[in-house]
Amino acid sequence: MSNDRRVFLKQAAALAGAFSASSLFNQLHAEDWKKAAQRVEHKSPTELAADEDFWATIQNAYTVNPAIINLNNGGVSPSPLVVQQAVARFNDLSNQGPSYYMWRILDQGREPLREKLAELAGTLPEEIAVNRNSTEALNTIIYGLPLQAGDEVIGTKQDYPHMIQAYNKRAQRDGIVYKQISFDFPVENDDQIVKAFEAAITPKTKLIHVTHMINWVGQILPAQKISDMAHVRGIEVIVDGAHSFGLMDFKIPDLHCDYFGTSLHKFLSAPIGSGMLWIKKDKIEKIWPMVCGDKAHDPDIRKFEDLGTRSFAIEQGIGEAINFHEGIGPKRKEERIRYLKNYWATRVKDIPKVKLHTSLKPEFSCAICGVSIDGMTPGELDSALFNQYKIHTVGIVWENISCVRITPHVYTRTQDLDKLVHAITELAGKVKMQGSK
Repeated sequence: MSNDRRVFLKQAAALAGAFSASSLFNQLHAEDWKKAAQRVEHKSPTELAADEDFWATIQNAYTVNPAIINLNNGGVSPSPLVVQQAVARFNDLSNQGPSYYMWRILDQGREPLREKLAELAGTLPEEIAVNRNSTEALNTIIYGLPLQAGDEVIGTKQDYPHMIQAYNKRAQRDGIVYKQISFDFPVENDDQIVKAFEAAITPKTKLIHVTHMINWVGQILPAQKISDMAHVRGIEVIVDGAHSFGLMDFKIPDLHCDYFGTSLHKFLSAPIGSGMLWIKKDKIEKIWPMVCGDKAHDPDIRKFEDLGTRSFAIEQGIGEAINFHEGIGPKRKEERIRYLKNYWATRVKDIPKVKLHTSLKPEFSCAICGVSIDGMTPGELDSALFNQYKIHTVGIVWENISCVRITPHVYTRTQDLDKLVHAITELAGKVKMQGSK
C-alpha cells in the first residue's frame, strides 16, 4: 500500500468521528463493556455501585498517575484514554493543514456534536452552543441579558466567584441591583431553600441565579422548585450546572429553567477546556453575544460560537466522552460516584474532631463532600493530606464555608478511599493528642 493511500485511510478514519461505527470508543471499549454489562444486568444501579469487579473495567480506561490519589475531581476531571487519543488524532490532523482541516473539515463536525449533546441534555439541538467552560457559558447569559438600571437579580453568597463577579460588574456598569442570600450548608429541606429565594423577591426582581450543585460542599439545590416559584412571578431562572451535568442523571428541561451553563471537563470527562450553553429557544434572540456576531438579535444559537480560531480537536473529543459516559450508563455513574462519596464519609463522620459539611442523603448530595478537623485550617489539612499521604484535595475558605473538598470520580478505587479514611483518622488523632498536652 502506498504512503498516500495510508495517509488517506488514516484521515478518513479520523473524519468519521465519534458518532460512527468506527469511533474510538467502539474500537477500544464497546465489546468488553457490553460483556461486563451483561454479567450485571440483573443489578439495579444502586446495587451495581458496590460491584468492584464491574467498576475495575471502567477504572482501567483512565491513565491517572498512581503516585498520587486525585480527589479534586470537582475542579477538573481527567479524560479517559479514548478521549485523549481522539484529541491527539484530531490535533494531528489539524496540523497537517490547519486552515483546510480545521475550517473545511473538522468545523463540519460541530453539528453532529450539537445533536448528540442535545440528546444527552434532553433539549433541541437549536438550543445548544458548544464553548469552553461554565464561566464562558454563564457569563454569556449574564452579560447578554437586556437588564436595565434598577432591575434586581437574586443569587447566593455561596455561588461560584466568576458568576458573582459578573453580576457585580453589571451592577457597576448598568446599575442593576445584585442581591445575595446566604445559607449554612448542609440544608436538608427544599422548602427552606425555596422560601429563602422567595423572601428576597421584590416587584423589581427579573432573574434568579441557581447553582444546581454548590461547588464548595456539593449541596444540591432544588432547581426545579425554585424555577416553578419564580415563573409564577414572571421571573427568569439561570442555572449553573457546572458540577451536576454529566454526574446526575437528569435532563435540562427537568429543571424548568430558562438558561443553563456547564463545563464538560468535570464529570463528563470531556477534554479540558470544553463546555456547553443552553438557552430556551424563544429566549435566544434577546440575548446579546459577548463577542463577534454581526446580528446581535439573531435567534440562531450559533451566534454564541462565533469566537474565531479555537481548538477543533477539543470539540471533537467531546464526542468520545459522550460515548464513554453513555457506555457506563448515566444512572449507574451517578450511583457509583455517590457510593464512593458515602464510602469514605460514613467512615469518618463519627471520628472525634472530624466534621462533615455535606448531607449524606441522596437528594441533597452526590459526589462532593466537605470535611474538616477541629484544630486544623483547611490549608493545613489539605497540605497534610498531600505531603504525608499523597492525597490531592483542595482547601476551601469562602464566606461561611471552611473545609477541605473531597471529590471522587468513576476511576477512584475504594482502596484509595481507605487510605483517605486512614489519613483523616490519623490526623484527627494527632490533633487530639496535641490538644491534650
